Amino acid sequence: MGPTPARLAAKVVLVLAALAPFTTAQAQPYPSRPITIVVALAAGTGADIVVRTYAEKLSQTLGRPIVVENRPGSAGLAAVDAALKSPADGYMLLAATSSAMAIRPSMFRKPPYDPNTDFVPLSHYLKSPFVLVVNPDLPIKSIPDLIAYAKARPGKVAFSSTSIGGAPHLSGEYINQRFGVQMTHVPYKISPQAIQDVAAGHVQLTFAESAASLELIRGGKLRALAVTSTTRLNTLPDVPSFAEASGIPDFEAVSWHMLFARSGTPQEIVDRLHTEMSRIIATPELQDRMTSLGLIPYPTPPIAESQRYIKSEIEKWGGLVKSLGLGGSI
Repeated sequence: MGPTPARLAAKVVLVLAALAPFTTAQAQPYPSRPITIVVALAAGTGADIVVRTYAEKLSQTLGRPIVVENRPGSAGLAAVDAALKSPADGYMLLAATSSAMAIRPSMFRKPPYDPNTDFVPLSHYLKSPFVLVVNPDLPIKSIPDLIAYAKARPGKVAFSSTSIGGAPHLSGEYINQRFGVQMTHVPYKISPQAIQDVAAGHVQLTFAESAASLELIRGGKLRALAVTSTTRLNTLPDVPSFAEASGIPDFEAVSWHMLFARSGTPQEIVDRLHTEMSRIIATPELQDRMTSLGLIPYPTPPIAESQRYIKSEIEKWGGLVKSLGLGGSI
């Protein structure tokens, strides 16, 4: 004899009661717990300061703590790996640069991730240009001077940078490619030494971050020829953009920064984070913070536009990486 209707009803009630906590948890609005932003940069860098500033504002808006976790190892790949292994639920976000999302994938024999399919760009919020600086004892006071000097000395003009395949290294190679010169790359382990050796005259030039080279420029130990963006920097208003100085309007060699979520994150969460970041990045506080650090604020574009930009940057830098024989070097 089977269970009576009363017993069946009692079992149904017990099952529903057991499932109630899970149903309630699923129904909780986002976010219901702290969010982590994993950053592909060291703590204390200019871009890290920007992340911590907008994380505080985003935390206030969402009503939940936001933890900023720095994982700068392996040119940003440590941070990418952590985000890639997290659930696609909006609780771990990734603040990454063009190095990890446009350059490094082209250097792998078998890329462990695809920026186009594994991540969604929530906010493209800044560009970080480099300042092309030379030793002031050289007879080089402009970009045309540099090009003429380098063409007259093929292979004998050297530029320093940290790491092979990094954005500063590829900036120099990009100039080689665009202007048909043969400057030689000298890799360094740390950025300060790469800059100091230009000031000391051991190497002719480098592509330095504004914050790292500003005092040496102001002190006359380095001569700034141009910034590698299409616009000037507020911190160096007298230094032309490379586009101005070279006469090539589309010349740009910058490190850009974006906030990403895992692909597959629910669309309503993606849309909310994109909307809130667009609002926060446009505030005077964030704009001033970025410009004071020698960075260029970028008004957050629609997600589809950021996706197109990433694809174009992968083609641009990936093509250069392959032309240098660095494709598949990792």
